[in-house]
Amino acid sequence: MTPIQKLVGLVLLILALMASAAGLTWQVQDWRMGKKLAEQAGLHKDELAAISNAVSAQTRQALEKQQAAEQARADLDALTTKERANDLAENERLRRAADDSARRLRIAGSCRAASGNVPSSTSATSLGNAASIELAGAAGRTVFDIRAGLIKDRAALILLQKHVSKFCTI
Repeated sequence: MTPIQKLVGLVLLILALMASAAGLTWQVQDWRMGKKLAEQAGLHKDELAAISNAVSAQTRQALEKQQAAEQARADLDALTTKERANDLAENERLRRAADDSARRLRIAGSCRAASGNVPSSTSATSLGNAASIELAGAAGRTVFDIRAGLIKDRAALILLQKHVSKFCTI
């Protein structure tokens, strides 16, 4: 063998060793990278599970809060409806009592001669101070109708005020 052939053989051997070392290094890096990717995939999976659990807990809390608010609204509505029905029933009881002549609808009032509403000359049939006036049947029914409307309007306002103060935030 000639020295050039030996040199070429040696160079080829060195190149082969370098190629083997590079391949081996490549393989080791591949194993390391695979291990790191597997660790990251596991961490990612754990993070996704934690996020999913947090979202589930928040959703559950929001649903419970919504259900509690709906129940509170329903309770408030039921209470207000019951109070309104009781007030309307009382109004109807009073109306029936006035219609049956069991009770009379009277309005207390007083007239002052100095107010200009009453003539200065008084007669025996005049209305005295702090006397009461009895209304005719139709007028009494009208008063009860007006009272029923007031009861309904008042109940609606009370419900609205309670709803705003309890459920609305500014």
